[in-house]
Amino acid sequence: MSAVETRPADAGRLAHNYHPLPVRVACGEGAWVTDVDGRRYLDLLAAYSAVNFGHGNPRLIAAAKAQLDRVTLVSRAFENDRLEPFAAALADLAGKDMVLPMNTGAEAVESGIKVARAWGYRVKGVPDGRATIVVASGNFHGRTTTIVSFSDDPQARDGFGPFTPGFRTVPYGSAEALEAAIDETTVAVLLEPVQGEAGIIVPPEDYLPAVRRICDDNRVLMIADEIQSGLGRTGATFACDRAGVVPDLYLLGKALGGGIVPVSAVVGDADVLGVLRPGEHGSTFGGNPLAAAVGLEVVEMLRSGEPQARALALGEVLERRLRPLIGHGVTAVRVRGLWAGVDIDPEVGTARQVCERMMAAGVLAKDTHGQTVRFAPPIVIEEADLHHALDVFEASLRA
Repeated sequence: MSAVETRPADAGRLAHNYHPLPVRVACGEGAWVTDVDGRRYLDLLAAYSAVNFGHGNPRLIAAAKAQLDRVTLVSRAFENDRLEPFAAALADLAGKDMVLPMNTGAEAVESGIKVARAWGYRVKGVPDGRATIVVASGNFHGRTTTIVSFSDDPQARDGFGPFTPGFRTVPYGSAEALEAAIDETTVAVLLEPVQGEAGIIVPPEDYLPAVRRICDDNRVLMIADEIQSGLGRTGATFACDRAGVVPDLYLLGKALGGGIVPVSAVVGDADVLGVLRPGEHGSTFGGNPLAAAVGLEVVEMLRSGEPQARALALGEVLERRLRPLIGHGVTAVRVRGLWAGVDIDPEVGTARQVCERMMAAGVLAKDTHGQTVRFAPPIVIEEADLHHALDVFEASLRA
């Protein structure tokens, strides 16, 4: 008899790595999804910001359909006619020189780590094999073995060692601790401008500018994981924009694929990203024509500034509705753009229980870390629908 836990025969054939809410989505449009029984739900998660522009966005669907009729994959062994226009547009949006296209967010993080180490050895002169990267407590950068090596979330880390060395963890939001952790082996500081999985943790206003200064003073790369926070979510193209900071490398993903295909990227200047040589890094699907066509349309939408402005305006609505709930079933509220973490008073129940009550009333949200509910609706959500969702949330606190 195996020691591995088994499930009832009717539990399906999926591995047990998720604990989803019991709703089975069949289709979606805008901020709404419909289950297999025809019941509609308002989506307040947007696939962890991957669906920033709504389910079935007409512009993105049109771009994908047009490319499906042409070519979808040739690998990077050959060039394709969509990749360079996508790379040029994304680099221009970020104010950088170069783009390294990948697929998933975790791949972007892994790629950023490799680039930072190569830069440290080839440019900064760190002795080979000794490069270190400073990371923040409470981080979430993915679930590959290297990434969980510097996670402090036991659920992501425990039981998956041995772990990859070369990382130093300091408290998130403390520039002093970060500076103290840097020495001659440090090649980069890797952090989220707003920590998403941790519960939308917004650092002090002076934190990111201080990190930028410390990196400059010590000749260390600043790497911003904007996979959840970037591309309009916080009311700006990048969350770093809200702090007036430009990192050396942006790590992007999720919304870059428009909710249609996985698209991620490392974006930086040639003096950093240019350290990679042919054959040192790659991906069969990274930069494929279909992904590039969709990614290019995402960039074109962001160039208008409309999604960013909409997220900023709706975020003000979100904050106005949530703040008064503190002391009334809520213990804390954190908002950045159209993105919020709400800590639930244990007397009300767990965050999961609150999300289940909301689901029963036709609104989908997701819990994290036991007592926090996250709100990240598609940026295209109508203001009236946002108010409706928050009415349901308030009622769920009283249930």
